Amino acid sequence: METANRTLTADVIAALRYWPGVIWVGQKNPPDPVDMTVLPPFFNEVLQGLPWWNRDWKVVRVQPGTPAETGDHRCDAAVRFTEVSIPGTVTAGNGESLPFVAKVGFTGERLIRFQAKIGDVVIGPAVAPAGRSEPHPFGRILTGLMDLRGIPVKDMARAAGLSMSTIHMLRRGDNPHLMLVRRIAGNFDLSEADLRVIAGLDDGSTQ
Repeated sequence: METANRTLTADVIAALRYWPGVIWVGQKNPPDPVDMTVLPPFFNEVLQGLPWWNRDWKVVRVQPGTPAETGDHRCDAAVRFTEVSIPGTVTAGNGESLPFVAKVGFTGERLIRFQAKIGDVVIGPAVAPAGRSEPHPFGRILTGLMDLRGIPVKDMARAAGLSMSTIHMLRRGDNPHLMLVRRIAGNFDLSEADLRVIAGLDDGSTQ
């Protein structure tokens, strides 16, 4: 199964969104506890789907996550994007344990991004053939948003003041320039800042 774009179950979403240390505006009490035990099997399924993952290692414990969410909580779920870091522990068959942090990005019920840090090693799914650079996550986000809204490449190019070849290039995963992100953001009713976070562009890579 493809790691990105898989559908998340309601139980997994509830566990990913269980943030007892975060009190939203207007919320008087911490959220009711949820079943966090659904997350280790979910993480293990994702990790074991990677051809180079050492299957001796298993996620055995997790803790509630720390969120970073864009969009208003009352807005369309197709626009709202959540990224959460879930800490935990992995153990090997020989009993060795290491700290584990999973970074999971999702919108609605759809998984958009998955990355894990085990000890000091950061891992994530590879989609490019050996010897080629990984496509930038902005391409997948742009394609998904355009598809959700039914925006053809021609219309996006005209609205953003860009060529169709540029839109195709971005959809394929070429690195976006900040100027391009600014032109595109308004067509999704998103701020530039929101779109940069959603697409993983908040690391200065587009400057």
